[in-house]
Amino acid sequence: MPDAVVVGAGIVGAASAYRLAEKGLKVLILEKEATYAQGSTGKSAAGVRVQFSEPLNVLLSYRSILEYREIPEAAYRPIGYLFLVPEAQAEAQEEALRVQKALGVPVERLSLEEAKTKVPFREEGLAYATFGPMDGVIDPHGATAFYLREARRLGAEVRFSEPLLRAERREGVWRVETLKGRYEAPYLLLCTGAWTGEVGKALGLEIPIYPVRRMVFATAPTPFPHAFPLTVDLGTGFYFRSEGSRLLFGRSNPEEPPGFREGMDWRWLGPTLEAGLARFPFLEGLFLDRKASWWGYYEVTPDHNPILGFVEEGLLVAAGFSGHGVQQAAMVGRLMAEEVAFGQARSQDITPFRLRRFREGRPLQERGIV
Repeated sequence: MPDAVVVGAGIVGAASAYRLAEKGLKVLILEKEATYAQGSTGKSAAGVRVQFSEPLNVLLSYRSILEYREIPEAAYRPIGYLFLVPEAQAEAQEEALRVQKALGVPVERLSLEEAKTKVPFREEGLAYATFGPMDGVIDPHGATAFYLREARRLGAEVRFSEPLLRAERREGVWRVETLKGRYEAPYLLLCTGAWTGEVGKALGLEIPIYPVRRMVFATAPTPFPHAFPLTVDLGTGFYFRSEGSRLLFGRSNPEEPPGFREGMDWRWLGPTLEAGLARFPFLEGLFLDRKASWWGYYEVTPDHNPILGFVEEGLLVAAGFSGHGVQQAAMVGRLMAEEVAFGQARSQDITPFRLRRFREGRPLQERGIV
């Protein structure tokens, strides 16, 4: 009998399984897809950054980046994040910058002229910019493969094409049923991303995590060379970055309703480009590569922050990252292993991320959501 069943073989589930196995637990991973990283992990734009406003998010990302840069398979590239700060958000971003500097993470305030040495843009309405030289991108598939390989090396078992059907707690263990078998374990960890709300219902629980579709658009190879950092216009949420000879770009649609809607929403391309061209006129004339563009799900909570840790006896959740799961998975895996091994996380206090914050009316106010 395993000590822990981890549901989901995305980057969060894989990192958690590895760290659980590292602590000597016998781990079983169940994944509904035929292979790993097929949900939000594989559809991620792959960014990692420390530029958040809440200390918890800053540290989760910072400590995860420190781990990724030691994993060759993660292919960490510190291309940087450049935030263009509108005048209306200048004071709030100053406070976030103070939080980041107090925690010792590398973030710089730049004048608009300094920022223009990295990316050309129109200055209208902007106050200044911030740049995280440690921010960048990783290969989510490579990192997930590394964690699964290490988990298996330590005795973990991975079962693909085996979705969770139901589970219930009886006599101190979770009894888990899939199409292919039944398993028992004292601990059950849900790393099920955008599907966590649905999985919770199968367990008779209300877990406020729901899917919201997001698009990532890709240009054709450009006629000019570039090495742009991941650049965000905080006023509109438009972002872009270099990816080889292409540019990737996007913008979250605030009107996108929750739900498992599939396929590209090409109607959102127009509003996305409108916001982008207003700030970055050099984008005009570039060709879109529809085949290289893609869509995926954000796993969203009411306050756009994850739910972490025990939600009831023997049951843990690590999901709801609202777009920053890849950024924080490495550290979250360690924290979930500590929850099981010690009864609570030790490396970092995750109290503000626990499910009960919603029941108690204490949502987390993170201003760095893109």
